[in-house]
Amino acid sequence: MEHKHHYSLEVVWTGNRGTGTDHYRSYGRDHVIRIEGKPDLLGSADPTFRGDRNHHNPEDLLVAALSACHLMSYLHVCAVNGVVVTSYVDKATGTMETFPDGSGRFLEVVLHPDVVVASEEMIAKAVALHHKAHELCFIANSVNFPVRCLPVIRSATTL
Repeated sequence: MEHKHHYSLEVVWTGNRGTGTDHYRSYGRDHVIRIEGKPDLLGSADPTFRGDRNHHNPEDLLVAALSACHLMSYLHVCAVNGVVVTSYVDKATGTMETFPDGSGRFLEVVLHPDVVVASEEMIAKAVALHHKAHELCFIANSVNFPVRCLPVIRSATTL
């Protein structure tokens, strides 16, 4: 049976410096992402596009969403398949291109999970389960560019 899930949030632009968008350089790209019951996220544009480098930008958040979704799917498939994960760190990267008209698109995101499992016997299955996790990832299923996964799996017994 299919279930629909709904997500609501509010994005509030906070970059009006008094003259609105009367000129490309006159307004800030800052905004706040608000989700009821959760801490606010301070957002901006990528610094390349006149944003604040100290705030999250949409491109970072897209890569983070793909990485976190894969993590959640991977932990699930490991748990139900008898693979005990004791550590997981992903250093995900994304590549985007822009065009002269101001548009752009992501070309790919590559996940680099460094996973530690409880025993050496679990390594082969732990590697294979990344494929299943990718098939289940809601976010990866929603984008129109490749999301690749290049995992490194190690055993806690050999560290």
